[in-house]
Amino acid sequence: MNEDRSSIDPDQRSWIEKLAQLFSSEPKTRDDLIGALKVAEQNEVIDHDALNIIDGAMNVAEMQVREVMVPRTQMTVIKADQSLSDFLPQVIKSAHSRYPVIGENQDEVMGILLVKDLLPQVLEPNDDFDLAALLRPATVVPESKRLNVLLREFRENRNHMAIVIDEYGGVSGLITIEDVLEEIVGEIEDEYDTEPDRYINVLDENDYIVKALTPIEEFNDQFKTRFSDEEFDTIGGLVLQNFGHLPQRNEVATIEGFRFKVINADNRQIHLLRVSTETDTDE
Repeated sequence: MNEDRSSIDPDQRSWIEKLAQLFSSEPKTRDDLIGALKVAEQNEVIDHDALNIIDGAMNVAEMQVREVMVPRTQMTVIKADQSLSDFLPQVIKSAHSRYPVIGENQDEVMGILLVKDLLPQVLEPNDDFDLAALLRPATVVPESKRLNVLLREFRENRNHMAIVIDEYGGVSGLITIEDVLEEIVGEIEDEYDTEPDRYINVLDENDYIVKALTPIEEFNDQFKTRFSDEEFDTIGGLVLQNFGHLPQRNEVATIEGFRFKVINADNRQIHLLRVSTETDTDE
């Protein structure tokens, strides 16, 4: 049933008319769309947070799992042969809700353990504790999967975690639905986020994911470099100066033998960089 236009609240009608006016000429490119949205923000049709969310959603459509996953070296896992008393302190300390359970090596993922499935055992200990019986099937995705596709699959299948594999079938990391949503709405903190996020994540030898807000001093400590922090405090500021403009995703700069590839940036700043010590690295 069509709603009578005269029944629409005047303030709401004004908002609709402003929005319609902004998009009276259909945006032909992403830059056109972002430009129209900026005008919408300036005219108070949408607020700053809404603009950021829209921009984040568009970035997610272009990003791959490898860019936001938790690298294999930083995964918190449980070994299939551990007893409850062996791994329970680790569960309590890390305070995650899900854990990959691995076999003899980290490439053998047996399944995912949900902490809530441990509660009956904790309340009523059983000498015949069987970890394998509690495991949920592990969802496996390739590093190259697009984040927007993964988010849709998470929602459709009601999964919250996936194991990420490389082209050879080896485990390269894990990703959660929270990781994807944070790319859209920003960092999501909960009562367990007591430690600051890592600035530098190791993907492989000579291959790193580095937050643009990484202090130059910390970058120098990690990579044994001598970048000056007199003019800029963060590695993102240093890279931005080298570009001479606000770079878009996939733009690359080489500084003193380091290859900096922009993997996440918006219309205001760089957020995430992929750093390699080999200037001829292929993506």
